[in-house]
Amino acid sequence: MSPSEPRVDLTRYAASVPQEVIDRLRAGRRVLTICHENPEADALGSALAIALLVEANGGVATPVCADPMPAMYKFLPGMDRFRQEPAADIDYDLLVVGDCGELERIGPVLQSHRALFERVPILDIDHHVSNRHFGAFDWIDAGSSATCEMVTLLAWRMGMPLTAADGMLASALAAGVVMDTGNFQHTNMTPRTLVVAAALREAGAPFSEIARRLYRTKPNSQLVLFGRVLARLGSDCDGRLVWSTLELADLAAAGAGSDESEGLVDMLAQARDALVAILFKEAAGETRISVRTRDGVDATVLTGTFGGGGHARAAGATVCLPTPEARRVVLARAAELVAAAAAAG
Repeated sequence: MSPSEPRVDLTRYAASVPQEVIDRLRAGRRVLTICHENPEADALGSALAIALLVEANGGVATPVCADPMPAMYKFLPGMDRFRQEPAADIDYDLLVVGDCGELERIGPVLQSHRALFERVPILDIDHHVSNRHFGAFDWIDAGSSATCEMVTLLAWRMGMPLTAADGMLASALAAGVVMDTGNFQHTNMTPRTLVVAAALREAGAPFSEIARRLYRTKPNSQLVLFGRVLARLGSDCDGRLVWSTLELADLAAAGAGSDESEGLVDMLAQARDALVAILFKEAAGETRISVRTRDGVDATVLTGTFGGGGHARAAGATVCLPTPEARRVVLARAAELVAAAAAAG
C-alpha cells in the first residue's frame, strides 16, 4: 500500500450501496441536488457531497435549499454554492432529494417548480424510517446514523477519494455525521458510523473544529433565546415528560434568527428523568414540534399521530393548530406513551 492510499477500508460497508444509485448518478449530466427547508448539517452536507460526485463524473450539479444558509454552517467550505432556486438555464435530467422523509419537506421550491418535479426523475436518498418512498428510485437506510454516512459509502463505491475538492467533500460529510449523532452521543451511532468517521478523519475532516463550531460556539443572541425558552420549562409524569415553547416574540426579544433555535430540544432532552422532551415552535396559525426520546418511547409514534416522522429517538411534525391547542393535544398523546412505557418497564 502506498502512503497516499487510505488505511481505513470501507469496501465491505460500501457493498450495501445499490447499483442503481450509482448508475443513475453516473448517467446524470445535469443534476439538481436539493435538501429540506430549515436545513441542518446532514441535509446540507449530503446535498453538497452528491453535487461534488456528479461533477467529478463530468456532469453539472446545482445544490439547492429553499431557505437561506444558516449562519452556523457558513464556516464549512462550499456552503456558499447553495442557491434557493434551480438554475433557470439548466435543463435538469435528474433530481436528487436527500435527507427528506417526504417530498413536501423541500419547501416552497416544490410549488414554484412543480413541473420540474413532475417531469424529471427523482433519486431519493435518506435514512429516515418514516420515508414515504416518493422517488423513481428510493435508497433508504434506516440503520444509518446520517444521510452523510450513506453518501460517504456512495463516494467510496464510485471510486471518488474522500480527500477530493481540497477537503470540501470530507468536511461536508463529517459535519452531517457529527450533527446527526449528536457528536457521537446518540444511540443511532453504530460500528459502521465509527469506521466511516475514521475514514473521513483520515481524509482530513476537521472533526474537532466541526464539533466546536456546531456545539460549543453560540452567539449571545442564541444564549438569550435559550434562556427565555428554558425559563418556561414544563414537566409532567413525574418528570418523565418535559417540554417548552419557542414563541415568535422570543426571536424578536433575543434578536435571534429562527435557525438559532437549533439545539434547544436537545437541551430539554438533558433533563435527568425525561423519557420524552418536546419543543413547541410557534408559527403562523400552526405549531412545529421537535421530539427527543429515550428507550421505551418511539418518537415517530408520537409525531406520526400528527403526520410527521423521523427516527425512533428524534422526530418532528407540524401540527395545524395554534400553539396552545397543539400543546394540549400533543402533551396528552405524549403522556399516554410515557405511561405505556412505564407500565411495560
